[in-house]
Amino acid sequence: MASKDVTLVVLPRGKPIRNLPTDVTLPRAGTGAELYQQLATSAGTSIHRLRVTKGNDGSLVPNSRDTSISQTGLMGDSKIYVKDLGPQIAWRTVFLVEYLGPLLVHPIIYYLRPYLYKNPSIGDFPQPSTVQMLSLVLISVHFAKREVETLFVHRFSSSTMPFFNIFKNSAHYWVLAGANIAYFVYSPSSYAAMELNPLVVYPGLLLFAVGELGNFNAHLILRGLRSSGGTERGIPKGLGFGAVTCPNYMFETMAWIGIVMVTASLSTALFATVGVAQMIPWALKKERNLRREFGDKYKSKRYSMLPGII
Repeated sequence: MASKDVTLVVLPRGKPIRNLPTDVTLPRAGTGAELYQQLATSAGTSIHRLRVTKGNDGSLVPNSRDTSISQTGLMGDSKIYVKDLGPQIAWRTVFLVEYLGPLLVHPIIYYLRPYLYKNPSIGDFPQPSTVQMLSLVLISVHFAKREVETLFVHRFSSSTMPFFNIFKNSAHYWVLAGANIAYFVYSPSSYAAMELNPLVVYPGLLLFAVGELGNFNAHLILRGLRSSGGTERGIPKGLGFGAVTCPNYMFETMAWIGIVMVTASLSTALFATVGVAQMIPWALKKERNLRREFGDKYKSKRYSMLPGII
């Protein structure tokens, strides 16, 4: 009768891991999550610092409660490699720090305008225009919404990321969406300082409102596909999902087109362009993953993000 337990040979990959066991035994029906927990407990480290791969083909052994050891193809005396990923930080924390940047930078520059821009007399410094005020409101609402979604809506498939990546990720928001947009939009010489053009601003406000609401709805739909703490996936259905793979990105793009129209700033257009360029490969990858994972159950989409374009 075959043993119900399986013993795996454990080898470090890269730098040595103190107290890493040379082998680990667990039930064949045990899960990847149990394997990670045993290794982390023995090594006295966090499970999130470990990456386990199979010795025969280098494929990842997932840290999942939904994947058993037998499903990974590991058998008795199979080799696994364990890598220390270094200090980690929670994805939720990273998102909160990233989005905090524009929420702080924009009001600081907005209210310190008389002291940041050259003017012969601070007392004569022009008041913010209606468009500049609207710009502050739209960008603050957008990133406040992101903070709320991070706290109460998003469910992350990965718990952590390398700690030092937070500086690279945050620069995108603190610098490009924060200082870059704010400095040029709130300048007394910017287009936003001029009289409001209702033919541009009002359609921009409408696009922003539709984009934000549509994006929020898409995130609620995606949240419903995964249990709290789970990694399972499902086929999303609802507003926008019949047209493109990632309507959350479609509505995000729509909202930023609206902000660009209101601010009339190349600095805003730069951030929006970079953001869209980042979302395109994510959307294409999502479509490939859905096709591979669900096969005929999933109705393939011609467009991943923008109908008729991408």
